[in-house]
Amino acid sequence: MALLERVSTLLRANLNDLLDKAEDPQKMLKQLLLDMENQLLQVKTQVAVAIADQHLLEKKVADHEASVASWRRKAALALERNDEPLARTALERSVTQEQLLHGYTQQLADQQQETATLRDNYTRLRTKLEETTAQGELLLVQQRRSRNTAKTSKSLPTARVLNRLRETTDKAEAQTTATRALESEGSIEDRFRAMEREERIDALLDELKSQPRLLRD
Repeated sequence: MALLERVSTLLRANLNDLLDKAEDPQKMLKQLLLDMENQLLQVKTQVAVAIADQHLLEKKVADHEASVASWRRKAALALERNDEPLARTALERSVTQEQLLHGYTQQLADQQQETATLRDNYTRLRTKLEETTAQGELLLVQQRRSRNTAKTSKSLPTARVLNRLRETTDKAEAQTTATRALESEGSIEDRFRAMEREERIDALLDELKSQPRLLRD
């Protein structure tokens, strides 16, 4: 049955693999759920038809069982009244009904098997639909998170770039520190030179003071 083959294909579908291979996972999930819902509706309709056919066959089996029993009773009644030809005719009718009963009984067994198969597929497909609906959203969220993480990773600088930035920063900081140190050293040297200059001036001044004053003419 083509319907059962389509259902079997849906039941075997691996949702995770389908989403991984899909260009648009969300669109693919919606289409998959739609297909499942359509197939589920068709299977449900077939189950209803199968159950109705089974009930009709059950009625035919019951009717022919009653007919066989009825003709057997009539044959027995004819024999009680010593009417063997009538009894034979009744038994012939019962045999005919018995043959029909055998055919309907076989049809009923086949129909019961088909109904059970359709019921099982309906139950499994309904469960699969519920699971797919629940798991689909979760997988989509996980895929979006993974893709966002991948995009973020691509946008982040590589280790080489980070090392270069770190080296540039360290070098700039070292240069700044060295410059400040040099500036500090220069300032100290200037102060010492100024002090030495003042001392020299003071020494020269003291030397001048210690010399005799020139006589005024």
